[in-house]
Amino acid sequence: MKKLFLYLGIFLFFVSCKKQETQPTLSPDAIINEKVNELYTQYGKSNEAIYNQPISEDLFSKDLKKALEEAINASKADIEKVKKSDHPDEKPLIFEGAIFSSLYEGFTSYKIKSVKIQDKTAEALVAFEYNSASPKETWMDTVHLINTEKGWKIDNITFDKIGNSKNLKTRLTEFVQSAQQ
Repeated sequence: MKKLFLYLGIFLFFVSCKKQETQPTLSPDAIINEKVNELYTQYGKSNEAIYNQPISEDLFSKDLKKALEEAINASKADIEKVKKSDHPDEKPLIFEGAIFSSLYEGFTSYKIKSVKIQDKTAEALVAFEYNSASPKETWMDTVHLINTEKGWKIDNITFDKIGNSKNLKTRLTEFVQSAQQ
């Protein structure tokens, strides 16, 4: 009888041990779609988000994160400089308009049209619409990503012809340079 309980105990032990369920791994396309969606839901509608929260190192590449932080710091320094100046009512250098989009006004909707992956880089073509004015505006921006040791990260955005900058990194560099003049 002791052996029966021993065998039954061992059997129940192994049956009750559950195999660890593995999470389904997402395809690179799905991960890139998640990153682009995170960018435009977290930072897309307003530039306040860029000032009021730390720049995500999970979302942006080291280079882009550094460029964003330099531009934000230049803007904050100019805000303080104007406050302490003889003319505190002057307008400081701040991010105006949608920083991550070609159109100054931003967008009312977007859709990821395609994702192209080549080795450690990817491009996501994003179609935008702004319908708060007539006629409505439509355009396409390209979000560039790199695959780092910590996963896919946004590295730059190439803007459509309707924008006043070629790409995000150029826009940020020009902003910092204008703040230093």
